[in-house]
Amino acid sequence: MKKLLQILGWLWRPLRVNAAFFVFMFALGYLCTQTEIRLHLKGAKPYELSAEELFFDLYIVCFLLSLIPRKVRIWVRGVLAFLLYAIALIDMFCYVHFESTLTPTMLMLFFETTGREASEFLSSYVGWDLITSKTGWIFLIALLHILWAIFMVWWKRRKDHPQLIPSVIVTSRAVMGVIAFGLFIYCAILCLPNKQAMLRLMTKSNLGEVEHELTTKECANLYLPVHRLIFSFYANRLASRQITQLMKTTNLVKVDNCNFRSPQIVLIIGESYNRYRSQLYGYDKPTTPRQLQRMQDSTLIAFTDVVAPWNLTSFVFKQVFSLHTVGEEGDWCDKPMFPEVFRKAGYHVTFLTNQFLPKAGEAVYDFSGGFFLNHPELSAKLFDTRNSKLHRYDEGLLKDYDALEKKHHYDHQLTIFHLMGQHVDYRGRFPVKTRRKFTVKDYPDKQLPENRLQINADYDNAVLYNDSIVDEIIRRFEHQDAIVIYMPDHGEECFNGKLDFYGRMHSATIDYRLAREEFEIPFWIWASEEYRLTHPYGWEAIKRYRHRPYMLDLLPHTLLFLGGIQTKDYRQEYDVLNSHYNEKRPRLLKNSVDYNGLRPNEK
Repeated sequence: MKKLLQILGWLWRPLRVNAAFFVFMFALGYLCTQTEIRLHLKGAKPYELSAEELFFDLYIVCFLLSLIPRKVRIWVRGVLAFLLYAIALIDMFCYVHFESTLTPTMLMLFFETTGREASEFLSSYVGWDLITSKTGWIFLIALLHILWAIFMVWWKRRKDHPQLIPSVIVTSRAVMGVIAFGLFIYCAILCLPNKQAMLRLMTKSNLGEVEHELTTKECANLYLPVHRLIFSFYANRLASRQITQLMKTTNLVKVDNCNFRSPQIVLIIGESYNRYRSQLYGYDKPTTPRQLQRMQDSTLIAFTDVVAPWNLTSFVFKQVFSLHTVGEEGDWCDKPMFPEVFRKAGYHVTFLTNQFLPKAGEAVYDFSGGFFLNHPELSAKLFDTRNSKLHRYDEGLLKDYDALEKKHHYDHQLTIFHLMGQHVDYRGRFPVKTRRKFTVKDYPDKQLPENRLQINADYDNAVLYNDSIVDEIIRRFEHQDAIVIYMPDHGEECFNGKLDFYGRMHSATIDYRLAREEFEIPFWIWASEEYRLTHPYGWEAIKRYRHRPYMLDLLPHTLLFLGGIQTKDYRQEYDVLNSHYNEKRPRLLKNSVDYNGLRPNEK
């Protein structure tokens, strides 16, 4: 019986010999889980299994510590506690000052920060408020931990400790061991799904797979600061691999000749645009009156059968910018980026984005989509000119362009506008006080509750505002030899085919209903009068081929044709304006389902 009690007592030993460490680390972790809640998410709550999973994690850590000899364990435990306090402090500091916990972008910015910048940052943010804010609670827990350690040193030096009966000690330890191990098994069962999700997340081979995993309902909850730090290192390591490969491809870029067929090429990239909410594609509300007028004036040609390869911005950007196409061997980073080819051909390349600029609170989705655009060395190879700040509304990019154009006008220029468009928060994508046209009263659909109708109205108002921004961009090129291409990154659900849903269904099986809402997109080309007169063959091709099946991953090849760039990377069978274009090519959505097989035979 005594032997059994001793064995059961060993189950209590990990917590007994690391008692203070367990208690204070539990307090530290629980504080972070309960206070660091995503502020921008309405109704966000702490992770519901935070206490259970924290117990599970700390029991394992304490068990491993208990295997180390006591004299070494003291030092290992002290170092580990210091690191956990430091990580929690940094995480809480980011949360207090940037409304975001540790992210891959924050880590990337840290590694890019110079000593002077770090000094200026610390002088700006480190002050008395570091103690009075939520970070002060971490300092308090750490202080109590230190005081307790000092007290225990003093206590152990005393010689008048009360003596306990050995049999009582053995029995009590056995009872506590059973309780502790029972709790451990209970917590293990509860948190097993999240641990499995963490393992899946941390074993992906590239950032795209990581991002897609995070869109699933079963995605991992990185509930502790140390988890978020490890993930940030992991994400940056994956990004670094692809950056390295992209840098290798820069040596492969070779331009044989360029006749600057289109002196001014403008690419406008929108966001989250359901094409059936555009008048160009039959919508019954005036959401795109300016584009409609240009189409009626025969200066704008709307293509009728275009899809995005993914319904995630970052995936689309990688495919659209790379000369690699879906279905080819290798990865997107194995081929050059089209802006770099344009630069080597002699074009001045300008990139104006209202989304992909690194910021502290950036989600992994934006990090995944913009890391290759924001890498200093690679960005310098891709673009001659970039904007330096984000704007609340897309009209800010117009001011950025005007300021750059005022300084210098280039005869041969590729200009890329990346708008926020109708991204996520529809109501936040247009000036509500001055640019709101549609209200709940414009949607007499009784099947939808009023809050859903309001979302509908906000989305259409965002589309209408986007129409005005696009029109203003066109106006800046009306008197030049210019061509403008418009494409959004993907579509968007907005109660069209599924009454109770808006946004995107990332993990759903791709059927035609889903493809229609989230992958079919508006795509059009506008040309100035001078362009139409001096390039009649090109304009005729645009009009003649507007009904061809097309997917956005082929866009770089069409751009190379418009620029008159001759290079080995150009493939005429991928150029929608070429007579040898392959109309039978599979259009693989998410690199898995052929859209051509989903679409009904409407013809």
